[in-house]
Amino acid sequence: MSLFSSFSLSLLLPLGIAVLAGSIVPFQAASNAALGRSLGHPLWATLVSLLVSICVLLPILFAARVPTPTLGNALQGPWWIWLGGVAGVAYITAALLLTPKLGASGFIVCVIAGQVVASLMIDHVGLMGLAVKPATLGRIAGVALIVMGMLVVQYSAASQPLAVPSSKKAQSETTFPFL
Repeated sequence: MSLFSSFSLSLLLPLGIAVLAGSIVPFQAASNAALGRSLGHPLWATLVSLLVSICVLLPILFAARVPTPTLGNALQGPWWIWLGGVAGVAYITAALLLTPKLGASGFIVCVIAGQVVASLMIDHVGLMGLAVKPATLGRIAGVALIVMGMLVVQYSAASQPLAVPSSKKAQSETTFPFL
């Protein structure tokens, strides 16, 4: 069976939108890092970023006339349905802290590697109600190539000097000295 035999042209639009959405993420990481420097602490920037998200989303919900959710149904669901918010805070905070140190491409390539490794495992066991999609040799090889690509990006970046103004570096080191 050919690698592309099951590929459908109807996937082109969703794939294109996904690539476009992914291209926004480095800008989010860089702008949130700058916001953290402006506010004096990365956690304040995380909060402000999430508040701005709410301010953008609420008018969209109202304009689209999305029905009000039934919170009771969500409260009766499994505990893990609330982890998306926790993951959002973790991701935004990590982006704020690590993008200045790794650069936009360095941070994002690590994020992508983490996402594909975790998603392969999630698919393989059908975690959180998703359909099981076995970790075939082809899928594992694809993930391995992505992880190797991450290592190449990080190795080549490590051989270059880090160009961070000393005042900005000192500020980030005093907020979280362990990073």
